Amino acid sequence: MRLLARILRYSFLILLLLAIAGITMTIGWRPFFGAKSRVLTSKTFTSSPQRLIRGRYLAESITGCMGCHSPHDWVQHDAPIPVGMEGSGELMPIGGLPGTIYAPNLTPDQDTGAGRWSDDQLARAIREGIGHDGRALFPLMPYQNFRILSEEDLASIVVFLRTLTPVRNALPQSQIIFPVKYLIREAPQPLSEPVAQADLSTSIKRGAYLTEIANCAVCHTPQVRGAALAGMDFAGGFILDGPWGRVASANITPDASGISYYDQSLFIQTLRTGYVHTRKLSSIMPWHEFRNMTDEDLAAIFAYMRTVKPVSHRVDNTESPTYCRMCKAAHGFGDKN
Repeated sequence: MRLLARILRYSFLILLLLAIAGITMTIGWRPFFGAKSRVLTSKTFTSSPQRLIRGRYLAESITGCMGCHSPHDWVQHDAPIPVGMEGSGELMPIGGLPGTIYAPNLTPDQDTGAGRWSDDQLARAIREGIGHDGRALFPLMPYQNFRILSEEDLASIVVFLRTLTPVRNALPQSQIIFPVKYLIREAPQPLSEPVAQADLSTSIKRGAYLTEIANCAVCHTPQVRGAALAGMDFAGGFILDGPWGRVASANITPDASGISYYDQSLFIQTLRTGYVHTRKLSSIMPWHEFRNMTDEDLAAIFAYMRTVKPVSHRVDNTESPTYCRMCKAAHGFGDKN
């Protein structure tokens, strides 16, 4: 009996050590102990006319702040926000999410919105993925892209959010399924130093910055289990299922199967109108936000997109979905890849 007990103890210790080694080498210990986060500060962002103008432009036209944190009439082509509901939050309507995800009310309502959140709580959520209550935000909130937001652009967005009309709109907290609710704790990374303004000295560099904070790659790159497929940047095939229908994002690389036929004029016209000639874009494509960008910024994005790697990947939403071996999803012309 003593020998058996000793064998069982040693077996347990070996299994425990193997489990510890396995966790350390795979998911790590962060999911068990909580996301990394820095201590909040008392810093505030001084309002100015320049910051308000810049913040409104970023939040309404580029970063998707108002697009994701407002309800929409998805039946209409331009997916309008109901009057008076700007920034009031919404249940994210995308199918296939691991749980029920809410984009919170960002208006300065004291009870149901961000009225009691400090400037640094907002800043930390936007760029570092830590909510005002200390939890890790689901990465549908593109904080990993927003990490490159300069201090001035970040301040401008927060200043603008403070000017929104308060809307009383109580929303539940997001409910994320196991084990995703723990695994997402690995993603946030604190920013301990100020972020300088990106180099915008050329149209291509300006376009790279804008493309990143506009989250273009997020929707136009296929994913498997939440991870972007290597070598498929901007190649389309990401499935967006919701009240707008089931659509696969387009290949926007400069390949013949992508948008090599676009010139700058067509690119700008498409993002202004939501039409490629006579073909209507889906309302989930936020052209209704991007249309408010300046010609200079749209031209810069186009200039940058001409430099990305061409990827041969045919996607056509007018065809019946078939399995695509490249993006591991079903979409029109999937069997042609």
